[in-house]
Amino acid sequence: MQHNCLHMLNDELLLKTYRLMCYAQHMAFTYEANRSICKYVHSTSRGHEAIQLATAFQLTTADWVSPYYRDESLLLGLGFDPCELMLQLLAKADDPFTGGREYYSHPNYRGNDKPSIIHQSSATGMQVIPTTGVAQGLKYLQAIKSDQLKKTSEGQSPVVVCSLGDASITEGEVSEAFQFAVLKKLPIIYLVQDNNWGISVSAEEARVMDAYEYAGGFPGMHRIRCDGSDFTEAYETMQHVIDHVRTHQQPYLVQAYVPLLNHHTSGVRKEFYRTAEDLEKHFKDDPFPKLHQLCLQQGIAEEVLQQINSEAKQRVTDDFEKAVAAAEPDVVTVAEHVFVPTPVTEEKGERSPADKEKIMMVDAALFAIRELMEEYPEALLYGQDVGKRLGGVFREAATLAEQFGDHRVFNTAIQEAYIIGSTVGMSAIGAKPIVEVQFADYIYPGFNQLVTEISKSSYLSCGKFPVQTLIRVPIGAYGGGGPYHSGSVETTLLSIKGIKVVYPSTAADMKGLMKAAFHDPNPVVMLEHKGLYWSKVPGTEEAKTAEPSSDYIIPLGKGRVVLQADDELIDEGETCCIITYGMGVYWALAAAKQFDGAVEIIDLRTLFPLDEELIFSTVKKHGKCLVLTEEQQNNSFAEALAYRITYNCFQWLDAPVEVLGALNVPAVPMNMALEEAVLPNATKVRERLWKLFNV
Repeated sequence: MQHNCLHMLNDELLLKTYRLMCYAQHMAFTYEANRSICKYVHSTSRGHEAIQLATAFQLTTADWVSPYYRDESLLLGLGFDPCELMLQLLAKADDPFTGGREYYSHPNYRGNDKPSIIHQSSATGMQVIPTTGVAQGLKYLQAIKSDQLKKTSEGQSPVVVCSLGDASITEGEVSEAFQFAVLKKLPIIYLVQDNNWGISVSAEEARVMDAYEYAGGFPGMHRIRCDGSDFTEAYETMQHVIDHVRTHQQPYLVQAYVPLLNHHTSGVRKEFYRTAEDLEKHFKDDPFPKLHQLCLQQGIAEEVLQQINSEAKQRVTDDFEKAVAAAEPDVVTVAEHVFVPTPVTEEKGERSPADKEKIMMVDAALFAIRELMEEYPEALLYGQDVGKRLGGVFREAATLAEQFGDHRVFNTAIQEAYIIGSTVGMSAIGAKPIVEVQFADYIYPGFNQLVTEISKSSYLSCGKFPVQTLIRVPIGAYGGGGPYHSGSVETTLLSIKGIKVVYPSTAADMKGLMKAAFHDPNPVVMLEHKGLYWSKVPGTEEAKTAEPSSDYIIPLGKGRVVLQADDELIDEGETCCIITYGMGVYWALAAAKQFDGAVEIIDLRTLFPLDEELIFSTVKKHGKCLVLTEEQQNNSFAEALAYRITYNCFQWLDAPVEVLGALNVPAVPMNMALEEAVLPNATKVRERLWKLFNV
C-alpha cells in the first residue's frame, strides 16, 4: 500500500510539502523567539503538519473546510502565505480573515481560488454542527438541482472537511452532528487529529474510547485510523477518504495519530504540565524528519532540501517583518459588520385587503411560509414534529410537508443545538433555512450555537458570512401550560449581540414580519405567543386580522400605534402611554377601556432593532409611561427599556417610568390560579395606570 502511494508522491509534491513544513517550523520558532511581539494567544501546527498538508492538497475550489485553531499547516496547504497568517497572528488591519478581531488560525474565506471556509470560533467542537450544516446544504442544493451548487472542474460533487482535536469529541454537540450526518448520508469528513492531549488533560483521564471507537456507535459512519505524522500514509488515507465521500456522498471519520510538539497555546506552555518523557516520546514522531528522510529515499539531494529550508527561513523572516510593520486596525471600524444591510426598509403591500377574511395568527405564519417556499426553492423548514405526520405541535406547519415534500419540510430529532447551529452552514452555501424550536423553554440547548457561532459570524468574518436564518420560537403562558412550556426568554435573547428579535401580536404583523425576517440576511429569532395563535384567550380577538396581500412586508424595527389617546386630553396633560408587545398588547387594551381616551398603546413588534424614535416621541407627548411585559420583571428587557426612556426623555417626564411584569419566580406554575397570580393581566395594568394618573 505504501509502495503504491510512493508512486503517486512525485518529487514536485514532496518538495512542496517539504517547503510548507519548513514554513510551519520556522513560523513556530519565530513566534517563540518574539513572544513580546506575538502577544496574542496562538497555537501552532507543529507535529500535525503531515496530515494537514495531506488533506489540503486534495481539496478543490468547490469544497468546504473548517480548520480548527491548530491548523496553520492546513491553511498553508490551501495556498495562504505566511504573511497572511501572521497578519491575523498580530491582529493587524489587513488580516484577510477577520480584520484583527480573531485569534490566529481562525479563518474564514470566500473566493474562487481556494476551498470555502465558514467563520471559525475558538469553542472546541462547536464547529462540527455548522460544518455539518454545510454538508446538509450541499445535499439539499443537489436535491433541488440548484445552479448554486458548485462542482469540481471534473464535474464531481463537493466534499466538506471538518477538522477537530480528539478532546473535542466528548462534546455533546458532536454527537448531534454525527447523528444527523449518518441519518441523512451527508458528504462530510470529520478529521480528528489525535495528539492525546486536551490542554493538560490526557486521553486516559478524559474518555473511555477514542474517536474511531466512538464513531463505531453511529452505524453508517465510515471510519479509518492512520499515522498522521507519516506524510505517505496520511496522503494515501485522505486520498482514499476524499474520493470515497466525493463518489458515495457518505460521512467518514478519520482518526489521525499525531504528536504535539509545541505548546497547547502560547499562554498554556508545554513545560507547565508535560514531562520530559512525554515530550521525548512525541518528538520521536516529528513529521519533519520523517519527511526529510522520505525525500532522501526518493533521490532528492540533501543540498536541495537545505536550500529549501534556507529559503523558507528567509521567507518567514521577511514576512514576519512585513506583518509587524503592517498597520493596526482603525478603531472607527470596530462596530462595523455586526449586521449586513437588509433589503427590507419600508412597509409595502396591502395590510388589510377588503376582500379577505380574518385569519388567526397561526394561519398567518403558515400562509407566509407557504408563499415563501413557493417563491424560493432554496427555502426549507425543519424542526421537531413539523413534518407531515403532525405539522407542528401547534399545527403551525400543517400541510407544508404534503405540498413541498419531505426534503423541504421534515422532522428532526430532539436536537436544539443542531437545529439552530446547522443554519450557519445552510446559509453559507445559499440555502434559506426556517427552523423551529418547539417551546421557548427549550431554546437553551441551542444557545451555544446561537451565541458562539451564529451571532458572531458576520462580525468576525467582516461581513463575509452573515447567517441568514429564521428561527421560530413559540413562547408565553396561558391555560396551565406549566413551568417548562410557558417561559418568556426575550431578555436572554436580547443579551446576545448580532441577532434580531421579533415579537408579533396580530395576524397581519405575523405575516408581514415573517416575510421581512426571511428576507433579512441576518439571523432573526421570531417569538410567537402561543396564547395568540388561535385567539383562544379572552380579550385577544383582535389578534385576528384580514390576511394581508402576498407582497405585504413590514421592516424590522418599526413599532405600531395600537390605540391613540384623545388629542384634547393630550393637550391637557391627562394622558399616559403603554409600551408593550405580545400578550401585553391585549392586557393594555382591556385596561385602557376604563380610561376613556387617556391611554395610548405602542406595540413594539420588534424588540431588536427597537423603534426608539416612536417610543421616545410617544413618551415625550404624554409625559407618563408604563412599560408592560410578560417576563419576570427584575433585570428584564422592560426594566432596561425603562432606563433608556428615562435617560432620553427625562425633561419631558411628569412621573417615573413604571414597569409591570410577571412576579419574580423561577417558572410559571401549572395551576391556573397560580399562573394567573404570577402573570400580569388587565386588572394589574389598570391598577398601575391609576397609580400613574394620580402621581
